[in-house]
Amino acid sequence: MSEQSADLRETVRQRYAAAAVQVAEGGSACCGPQAIEVDENFGSTLYASAEREVLPAEAVAASLGCGNPTAVADLHEGERVLDLGSGGGIDVLLSARRVGPTGKAYGLDMTEEMLALALANAAKAGATNVEFLKGAIEAIPLPANAIDVVISNCVINLSTDKQAVFAETFRVLVPGGRIGVSDVVAADDLTTEQRADRGDYVGCIAGALSLAEYRQGLEVAGFMDIEITPTHQVADGMHSAIVRATKPTAADPARPETCCGVAACCADSEEAADPAVTAHEAKSAAGCGCR
Repeated sequence: MSEQSADLRETVRQRYAAAAVQVAEGGSACCGPQAIEVDENFGSTLYASAEREVLPAEAVAASLGCGNPTAVADLHEGERVLDLGSGGGIDVLLSARRVGPTGKAYGLDMTEEMLALALANAAKAGATNVEFLKGAIEAIPLPANAIDVVISNCVINLSTDKQAVFAETFRVLVPGGRIGVSDVVAADDLTTEQRADRGDYVGCIAGALSLAEYRQGLEVAGFMDIEITPTHQVADGMHSAIVRATKPTAADPARPETCCGVAACCADSEEAADPAVTAHEAKSAAGCGCR
């Protein structure tokens, strides 16, 4: 990781750590915690009131997303769901209710303060089919073919290595698994500099991919049936969008397994099965260069 990327990641971590602390310490006996986001384009107002009412107030207040991925992921009883950048746990808790006691909802976050808040919220909600993991979305600490659905709410745009996120998401999904993501995307005619002019990186604007870049990134990772549907504008030329895609089934001869877009170049080895080894590391061990 470059020094600039490391600095950006630390800036993001500090921002969300502060948000978690604000929610944890900002409540009062009468009124509860105040929502962090007041902009109508972000935060808990993007969830239906019926969803907000069944969750701990702290989970709702800590919502910083640009959409509601659980509303578009079409979750089913018994499925295993992973939320990338789970924050205070709002989407994990909603997912856990949808998949039921035979399913499981995982949350992945790199911020200790958010993980502590999420665990407290899960306890308040009485959720027993949830698990929160500490780690980076570029190196998911789960084995391959372990998850049915990956969701995320305005977090992938914050990554400094989005292709690694797409590759890792593809790796942990079962064949036929799918993603249902809310994220910020830019119009194809906006340059990187123009995106930065519309908002900062930690505010989910400057780091956003364009529509074409997002689609290409998913295709390179191996996804098919890609749909990117803008929902509402968050800045000039920048939109929140619903992103859906599917990992091909093993029975689909037209879509061979790929790593970084290179067919037949996947490490099917002990390293790849080790959750501590990233997809990129496993491919490198097999002699496949992806960067």
